[in-house]
Amino acid sequence: MDSAAGSSLAAAPTLKVYKPRDKTRLGMDRFWTSLCVGVSFLTLIPLFSIVYLVLRNGLELLRPNVFTDLPPAPGVEGGGFGNAIEGTIVMVIIALVLAAPLGTCSAIYICEYDRRSRLAGMVRFIAKLLTGIPSIICGVFAYAVVVITTGGFSALAGGVALAVLVLPTVLLTAEQALLGVPNALREAAYGLGSTRFQTIFRIVLPEALPAIMTGIMLAVARAAGETAPILFTALFSEYWLQSIMQPAASLSVLIYNFSGLPYPHQIKLAWTASLVLVALVTLANVTAQVVFSKRVPGRKRFKMGWFLNIRRPGN
Repeated sequence: MDSAAGSSLAAAPTLKVYKPRDKTRLGMDRFWTSLCVGVSFLTLIPLFSIVYLVLRNGLELLRPNVFTDLPPAPGVEGGGFGNAIEGTIVMVIIALVLAAPLGTCSAIYICEYDRRSRLAGMVRFIAKLLTGIPSIICGVFAYAVVVITTGGFSALAGGVALAVLVLPTVLLTAEQALLGVPNALREAAYGLGSTRFQTIFRIVLPEALPAIMTGIMLAVARAAGETAPILFTALFSEYWLQSIMQPAASLSVLIYNFSGLPYPHQIKLAWTASLVLVALVTLANVTAQVVFSKRVPGRKRFKMGWFLNIRRPGN
């Protein structure tokens, strides 16, 4: 009995002793890990710096009247930028109405109908090319197509310029969202007898909707902060917007105009408008993430048979 216990103890594994080379390897691992973590925190410095500056300089004039009053005359105290908020929202909505359906439907075509065709490759190439075009070029295009045709600057022209600007973002993000849907869902739907239309609009699109909406919110963030296209198309207005065929104010152009004035009150108002613009973009992104996230508690997953409304033989 004692001999068996002794033999088992003798056969027990011993603790591994790290050699100097192993210690060097572990030290390098810790060094590179710490470096990557530190660099990750460094990338947050510009974001927090912008938020800090906007909060420090913009909170002073953040009162309810800035959302309802018109911009003040140069050198005059008071006023607000309610018309700029209205114009920004109207032009962004026009851009989304034009770009979101077109970009999503184009992504559906190149992903679900004709993925490897020459036309699909051309659409992808043009969309990627448009992402690198300066925003002022989109403004010049909308000026030539809409402003000259209609005979004046307008919120509609500004919305068209922003739609051209954000269309490639919507298309490319929607394409990636559709490509991320597992093929098993498509095959299961086809196996149950669904058509391609049913598969796309009742299976694939609901599954890809959170990612598509994230791309649309990125487009909203870019459209709301653009200045050059708006200067060429919507110009600016000191009054409330009465029609989309009239010049419209926007937060980005107001910030551009007021930040160059030699009046302290207008400069402070520009900082407050910057704060409101950042808050609107952040609110839109957070709302989209909360509403369309697939991890929302209590959200029911769809049942494939219920969505397809497939009748079984004999029913």
